[in-house]
Amino acid sequence: MARPTSRRPIDDAAPSLQFTPVNLALGGAGLLSLVVGYWLLASGSITLAPLLLVLGYVVLIPLAILS
Repeated sequence: MARPTSRRPIDDAAPSLQFTPVNLALGGAGLLSLVVGYWLLASGSITLAPLLLVLGYVVLIPLAILS
């Protein structure tokens, strides 16, 4: 007797990640925000550096992934 398999068929219409110019712009802005934020943090800024880091990590990078 044949043993039933639990494999699901491959769905050709499954959504995939497609990066558009908007995603790349948001990701670049997020990366730039992080680099400048860490640079300012190393130079002693205690106000602008955390704002740029939060903007990069919490807003721009997730938007680049989700949009």
